Amino acid sequence: MTGSGSGGGTGNGDGMVGVALTRIVIREGSEQQYIFLRERDGERGFPIVIGTAEACEIRRVAAGIETPRPLTHQLAYDSIKALGAELRGIDIVDLRENTFFARLRLRDGSGEVKEIDARPSDAVALALRAGCPIRVAQSVLDTLQTETPQEPEADEPEDEPQGGPEEEPE
Repeated sequence: MTGSGSGGGTGNGDGMVGVALTRIVIREGSEQQYIFLRERDGERGFPIVIGTAEACEIRRVAAGIETPRPLTHQLAYDSIKALGAELRGIDIVDLRENTFFARLRLRDGSGEVKEIDARPSDAVALALRAGCPIRVAQSVLDTLQTETPQEPEADEPEDEPQGGPEEEPE
């Protein structure tokens, strides 16, 4: 598994539950790709439909593949660091009309934590680069009401990330 979480499937007191990236599914010829997130200490999980570019970036980062020149997510991550900020984690905070909403949690040079709206695919790609926690709101998990994620069809190519950093305290 890749990514980190709050350390518990039951949450950590702030309504957020730690999750990990467990699978990336890339379908040739399709514009819709999938990532699967699952509770770190639980059974609930869910897929998120993402674009091909984001899926390929997540796969590259999970596999440790470097590119000769920075691509978009590497550029964004390098910019965050160059400005003296640190990506502390990402939170998937809402699900409305089948669309997930996420936030980046950044700590600036003065120590203040700021939240920035982001697409979950971009947020996950940045979290994997930063080695920071990935969390989902308990309310989102409750809305999904799934005990196990829908698995891809057997003939679909997939990547299963392994390993991942542990969460750091804030």
